Formats: sequence, C-alpha cells, structure tokens
Amino acid sequence: MRIAVEGAGEVSALLLRAADARWMLVLAHGAGAGMSHGFMEALAEELAGVQVATLRYQFPYMEERRGAPDRPKVLTATVAAAVRAAKEAAPGLPLVAGGKSMGGRMSSQAAADGLLDGVRGLVFFGFPLHPPKQPGTKRAEHLYKVPMPMLFLQGTRDALADLKLLRPICGELEPRATLHVVETADHSFHVLKKSGRSDEEVLRELATRTTEWLEGIAI
Repeated sequence: MRIAVEGAGEVSALLLRAADARWMLVLAHGAGAGMSHGFMEALAEELAGVQVATLRYQFPYMEERRGAPDRPKVLTATVAAAVRAAKEAAPGLPLVAGGKSMGGRMSSQAAADGLLDGVRGLVFFGFPLHPPKQPGTKRAEHLYKVPMPMLFLQGTRDALADLKLLRPICGELEPRATLHVVETADHSFHVLKKSGRSDEEVLRELATRTTEWLEGIAI
C-alpha cells in the first residue's frame, strides 16, 4: 500500500494482520535499513504470532534511496501519516506505535508533538538514547512530554543506550515507562553465544513481552 506524507510525496507500507489480531502496531524502521530488512520482517512475523498486527512503512529518504535521514519534521509527519493509514486499514483494532531505533525515537517525538491522535502506547525496539561512544540524555528530553505508556526493549550491550543513563530516565517516567532488558543483546538484538540463546528466541521474547505489556496497559 501507499501512504501520502504532507510535503514529501508518498511512501510504501506493508500491512501484516493475522485473523486473530487484537492490536495494531505502526512499526517504523531504523536509520540504516528500511521496512523490508530481515529484522523488521522477522519481528513482524513474531508479532503476528502473538496477535499483534503491524503496519511497516518507509520514511521518504529510504523510499527514495537517499543516504541521510530526512529532517525531523518530515520524519514525524511520516509517522503521523502512517498512524492515520493504520486507523483506516484496521479501524477495529486498538492502535500503538513505535519502531526500531530511530523509528521509535521519531514515533515518540511525534507523540510529544501531539501528532498521534488515538495512539494508546509506544514500543521502542532499542531506543537510541545517544550516538555510539557519546553517552548523554538529550534525546530523552521530549519523552517527558509523551502522554501515553511507553515500553523500552533494550539490550545490555546496546552501544546507543547506556543502561546507567536509561534506567533513571525510565524511573522518572514511571508509571508511563516500562523497561525490559535483554541480557547480552546489542542494538540489533544479537546476543552472545554464551547466552545459550538464538536471535530467533530473542525476537520471540521481544514479541511476547510486547503483547504482555499491551495486556498490562488494558488496551
């Protein structure tokens, strides 16, 4: 399907909805790979297996195969357009939004800007709190303006989110923020061999924890 983004043309989107779906997650990709990346496809499949439909979509720069991400205003406008498209595609399902890395951060920025009417929660698959080797919390400042519940799914080896910085932020945001930590996972949710777990098992954990959280916020 196609989604019109104000001032930025149209972008592609993929809807995956199982017959027993109970929620709709508007799922944005990260900065370096689009909606059809292996992680995004596998995650959408796992979510479908736990009754979460997904609408994946491209940001304009990825649609046009440009290297650098769009300006934040364009990115947040794209999130808002995708949310509207999801409402039309699945009007009977409660709506949540989020995404991988930058996609999750732009979803939260759109929420903080009041652009996500009807969205009941946000899910971050690796929130990029800071650039690699540049620990800081500036990227979290807008989170205090987000009105809905948020789920942070983070790996202990995530180079873009020092848990020593993220944990206190989530604590300050309680009860709206929930932090779920995946042991030995990096920003791409790859785990160390010594963990005894496969990437597929980690993806299943992400999907299962998401649906448990959805149940918990009584959507």
